[in-house]
Amino acid sequence: MEPAAGCFPTVPEPELYRSVQVVLPRDTDNQQPVDCFNKGMLRWTLHKKVQNNPANSLSLVWVLIKELEKAERWDSRKCIIPLLHTLMYAVIQTAYIPEELYKRVYEFCKRLMTYPHPYCTIGLNYTRQIKTERSIPGLRYQRMVTAEQRLKNDHYPFQERVFVLADPEVFSGSLGQLILGDNEASASASGGFLSPLDHMRSVIQHSIQAALGAEQCHGRKLDQALKDMGQDIEPYFQEVLATLEQSVEEGSKGEGGALKSRLLQLYKEIVTDADSGPLPSGPLCDCPLPNPEMSFYLWTEDLDIWRELAKWVRSSSMPEQYSISQEQEDFELGDSPSELMPSDIRFSIMSNDSGIERDLPAGADSSLPSCLDPASINASWEQCKSEQESGRLSRRGGIKMKPSVKDSMVLMQDTLEDQANLAGGGNGGRGGRRGATLQRRAGSSAMHNPFAKQQRQLTARIVTMGDDRVLGRLAKAYYFYRKREARRLFLTTKVNLQFYYIPVCRTSAPFSSVKENHPVQQSTEDPCTLGSYLSMVDPWYNCNIKSLGHMIPKLAKMQHMNPGRPKEPFISDVISYYIRTSQQPVYFNIYFVKITFTGIRREPVEDVFLTHLEIEFPEFRQISQSIREKTKRNSSEVCGAVVSMNYKKVTLSGRDVDKGLSVRTSGAQINAIPSNEAEDLNCLTLTLNEFPIKTKNNIVESKIRTTNIKIRTLESRSFTVTLDRDCRRTYSNVQSIEISPCLDPGYCVQKTMRSKFRLAEDKDAGLSKYMSKGLPLPINTFAGIIN
Repeated sequence: MEPAAGCFPTVPEPELYRSVQVVLPRDTDNQQPVDCFNKGMLRWTLHKKVQNNPANSLSLVWVLIKELEKAERWDSRKCIIPLLHTLMYAVIQTAYIPEELYKRVYEFCKRLMTYPHPYCTIGLNYTRQIKTERSIPGLRYQRMVTAEQRLKNDHYPFQERVFVLADPEVFSGSLGQLILGDNEASASASGGFLSPLDHMRSVIQHSIQAALGAEQCHGRKLDQALKDMGQDIEPYFQEVLATLEQSVEEGSKGEGGALKSRLLQLYKEIVTDADSGPLPSGPLCDCPLPNPEMSFYLWTEDLDIWRELAKWVRSSSMPEQYSISQEQEDFELGDSPSELMPSDIRFSIMSNDSGIERDLPAGADSSLPSCLDPASINASWEQCKSEQESGRLSRRGGIKMKPSVKDSMVLMQDTLEDQANLAGGGNGGRGGRRGATLQRRAGSSAMHNPFAKQQRQLTARIVTMGDDRVLGRLAKAYYFYRKREARRLFLTTKVNLQFYYIPVCRTSAPFSSVKENHPVQQSTEDPCTLGSYLSMVDPWYNCNIKSLGHMIPKLAKMQHMNPGRPKEPFISDVISYYIRTSQQPVYFNIYFVKITFTGIRREPVEDVFLTHLEIEFPEFRQISQSIREKTKRNSSEVCGAVVSMNYKKVTLSGRDVDKGLSVRTSGAQINAIPSNEAEDLNCLTLTLNEFPIKTKNNIVESKIRTTNIKIRTLESRSFTVTLDRDCRRTYSNVQSIEISPCLDPGYCVQKTMRSKFRLAEDKDAGLSKYMSKGLPLPINTFAGIIN
């Protein structure tokens, strides 16, 4: 935190206006990707200009609200969301905002609620934030710093943490070093790392300045007085938090209310102790918003997301209702033999009696030792160990865990919330055709959600960096996360998961030191199909996030050529902006696939995929491209194996029909992500390698759109299956596959419990008919899907 704002030059308002104009997305950005890539850097430069001078920040807010009002008059909707996100990000960091400016911002956000989705959703969210910030200035900054930096306090228990998961196949060598160095530079300021006391000083400084302004507060004197306090700053931090949170509960006004009076009293106490003279007014001091704490991981097979979240929950300073018992901790560690302690090991011990309690010998104690008693645990361990060594078998007491009614209701609430979000504004609004089934689904707000979301005190923001392969791994991890929680609830009641994605492809990493041991993908294929789709539907995502993926290799090259150059935390700054302002999720279906092999001794395998599935017959892999082109011209010379396909054909009318056919092909691709806006249907698209063949009985379409399909080879040949273009998820000697939308394990638990009390035909009675049966993966964006 800089003690003097005058150390940084004041940027003239015309220059700020020009800087705002160049970062706005244009219609030609997709045709000129270089300009779009530069916009992300220009947006970052704009925020850097203003965050080190309160006068610049206030001027930026004035420029942005004028631009928003002009975009409203001209009906330039493409610029509204980028301008609004930039405005709100500047409002949080501005030292003091006058009442007139608050009023103009509030009135504009309120008018947005008359717009279609997603403008009304974002407008409603920001209207609530501005209304609260207008009554209690500095609240948003205080809560954000307290939660992101996990400052211990008794008044705001919410905490957040950012987990950055990078694909080691992409982020190796200089790219991995770049991310680590950027993360270290983000955690430091002015040559030193910021401590919790530094963050407490920033919260006090910003809260007092935001409430009093330059007329009643001298920013430099306050900053120096706070620094002179040292360790004595914590009681004032707790007092400021208590004052603002009490104002939220009471709904008191910041202007002329108890909030302003109390903060003025605290200001006099702090500054008067340092200087007994009068309290003059003066320029305000800058309080930059620090980046949140980020944990960077190379996502190898050894990394378990569920386990990392559980460790974070255990280490967090949570209230008593979040305490973890020993028996629950034993359960959490029981699935990993490599990390088991002696007290956690499970034994398979044969009983020498009938297992009925009344048949036990007299004097036998069937009660279990207390799981919280270490002496009992160690005694049980030693007893079992001695019995195993002596060869004797004995019977141990045990318990059978099953989901309780309370646990199942939490899972039901999650599915109800997702279904309400998808029903509220989730069809993207394109044409109004059966949006909930066919069109890509986007999130909505609480305005459309009749089911209030349970507020959880911990938020895990999971940022994945890589191509489609890392997204496939994320979908699989999320599926097992939900499956594990459905078996026994633990993290769902405590942690709110938020997913973010930064597309970075391997081909754009020239300094990678990894030697490829698998064939390189064709240059015509897009390795980041999901990132390209998000860039297509959200222009602000295209300018800031997709451009970041192209900037990272360039930054690695610059660092390689100039190793002694001072590091600016550009990547961490963009990630911070992304996770703080992106509030609209886009839902992508996770698909379940059952793979059956040719050998009768090999059991079928169940897996999931998100973006792509490829089928290939190895014996036809060497067919040259010229022969493929020849077969396209002469359909009677098609080479390949005969397969049968049974699928449910998706139609725009909603009258899906079951179809079956047999074709000869050398392979096929099944894509879940559309390549253009005209084909933005929420279904699978199957494309054969060969040109379709027409017969007397049926016509094979060039593209088959379906949600459920079964493919089986009719010959002795087998094929290989690759999921999400990941060579580590390739299955050989496959005879058949069955693909269907992945069911949410939470719904499966409800279905299992209801089957005990209801008939099969009543399986969708009651609240279950409102539950989301599928398991979508929500990826947060700035606007969701813009019409």
